[in-house]
Amino acid sequence: MSPLPSTLPGLVKARVRAAVRRPERLTPEEIESRALVLRLCSLLLQYPDAELVDSRPELSAAAHALPSSAAAVHLAAFTSWFAGEEPEALERHYVERFDLRRRSGLYLTYYLHGDTRRRGTALLALNRQYRAAGWDTDRGELPDHLPVVLEFAALTGPGAGEAPLRRHRRGVELIHRALADDGSAYHHVLAAVLSLLPPATEADRAAVARLAAEGPPEEEVGLDPHGVYGAGEFAPPGSFAPPGSFVPPPAESPRTEGPLSR
Repeated sequence: MSPLPSTLPGLVKARVRAAVRRPERLTPEEIESRALVLRLCSLLLQYPDAELVDSRPELSAAAHALPSSAAAVHLAAFTSWFAGEEPEALERHYVERFDLRRRSGLYLTYYLHGDTRRRGTALLALNRQYRAAGWDTDRGELPDHLPVVLEFAALTGPGAGEAPLRRHRRGVELIHRALADDGSAYHHVLAAVLSLLPPATEADRAAVARLAAEGPPEEEVGLDPHGVYGAGEFAPPGSFAPPGSFVPPPAESPRTEGPLSR
């Protein structure tokens, strides 16, 4: 995971407004405050290793100091839960929700493209976008990992920086629904992210319902027609065969593991 920002304590008093506004209409103060919310979400969605667990008091203080807003309410609720759990329980909860369940995995291009060749193209495009903005993408994660996308948005700012988030809004919504249905406190972090994005349209809601029922696009070749289903999968047995692990092109991607590997 990325190191915690040294400026975090100084940003605790940053003002945050959760109202959805066009990026070009945001004031400099609102842009800075928005970046803090995105950065907090990025950190809180990373694996709860010793560094992150040890930083719980600072993260909780930052979340609870935010002015009243939808994002602030959700982040305060999450950090209250996060601060009260044992480290081993946090690790187990994270792995079960994000590493073992495709419906709530954090790799956004999977929801749009499945494990198809189009997903590989989308990953390369994300890498190029990061590099064009002068951002180092060699972080040990795929470029579509939600914490990476959130960190890019926080550092680059509204407009182009948040474009990947807007592009994958339906995937973020599906993850949020899956976590909420499961009763996971992580749904608060996803809700905070969604509060910064344009409201869902009727087309968005229909697409998310279809994605939840059918799953993402299937690979043209190599699918196992007898995929195993369980809690957190997309559909009942027989209606959707889950694709295998995706292996991105090694020359353009920071690692070669699939989305369910750690």
